[in-house]
Formats: sequence, C-alpha cells, structure tokens
Amino acid sequence: MTDQWMLKGAEYTNCNCAWGCPCQFNSPTTYGHCEAVAATAIAEGHYGDTRLDGLNFVLLLYWPGEIADGNGKMQVIIDERANEAQFEAIRKISHGESTAPGATHYYVFNSTMTEVLEPIRSAIDLNIDVEARKGNLSAPGLVDSSGSPIVDPNSGEEFVAMIQLPNGFEYHTAYMGNASSKVTAGISMDLNDSYGQFNVLHMNQDGVLG
Repeated sequence: MTDQWMLKGAEYTNCNCAWGCPCQFNSPTTYGHCEAVAATAIAEGHYGDTRLDGLNFVLLLYWPGEIADGNGKMQVIIDERANEAQFEAIRKISHGESTAPGATHYYVFNSTMTEVLEPIRSAIDLNIDVEARKGNLSAPGLVDSSGSPIVDPNSGEEFVAMIQLPNGFEYHTAYMGNASSKVTAGISMDLNDSYGQFNVLHMNQDGVLG
C-alpha cells in the first residue's frame, strides 16, 4: 500500500550540463556524466498525517556516465528543523519510496543508484524566486550554490527561456538560468556557470500535479 503524500513549493537545480541540459530532451549529457544539486523549499506538504510545511531538503546526485546506465550515487541533506517523523518522511519521498513506479523523478533517480549514502541533518538556508531565475542555497560545510538569470552577451539584458514538459515527471514548466555550486558532503562537486533550473514543484505519490 503506497502512503499518501504531497509536496508543493519551489525547486532550484544546478547540474554540470550546458544551459538547457540535454537530459531534459532525452539526449546524452554534455560531458558524458551527470552531477547535480537539487534543492526544494516546501511551502505546503504532508506525508500521511505528518506536515512538512516550511522545511527544506537538498538532493546530491552523481552518475559516472549517462543516467540511464545507472551506477549512481546519491545523498540527501534534510532540514535540521525536521522532527523525527518529518525527517523520515522526507527521506522516504526523496529516495523514491511510497511512490507509484516511475511516477516521479525521485523514484526514477533512485532506481539508477548503486550507492545511497546516509542522509545528513543540517541547517539549510534556501531562497528561490522561480520567475526571477534566482536561487541561493547554503548548508554550512556541505553546500554553497547560487543561481541567476542568463545574460544575453549581445544586449547585456537578462535572457528568459523556459522548458515545458506536459508529461514531465518533475515539472511541467521550468525557467532556465545559470548556476554554480561547491559541494563537500558525501559527494563532492565543483560546478561553475552551468545549467540552472527554477521551477514550481507540485507532486504526490502518483506524479506531477501542476
């Protein structure tokens, strides 16, 4: 029996691919491997009777080749403000548990993992403005990441671009941006001026809701 859950909030992601990220179009990665930081600020959420409103969490993801080839490694950082029930709820959701097979990116990503590291409890300072294409993430001693709009080199103006995936398993619409991250947790990353993604996250155990 799948437990009932729902998350609604904002998501900010930085991966090592070029702007636009070919993975969004079922194409090979830019550099032949994938490493990514995905941060979520939950505005409203629950897992069964456990409320998750106002909590943050961060997924750290690494694949040595293409995602579909597997052999990945992942770790989740969970808001230190979470009580034990909330911590376990976020762990289950982010690890693709209590989810219909293939219905969410959490499930799909977890299905490609060879190594799932123990979750970390940490303070998480996270601010995301989806339409402004801005994100700032800090988990002290673990992750520092910042995202911003792409700037048109010809006009010097901010460049607005979106990806729409009506049947997507993570979002239906995402704004594109530029981002950089430094990660020194169980997975290490050093990403500079690469793919930034800003989107509303609204899903439950059966997939994207909006």
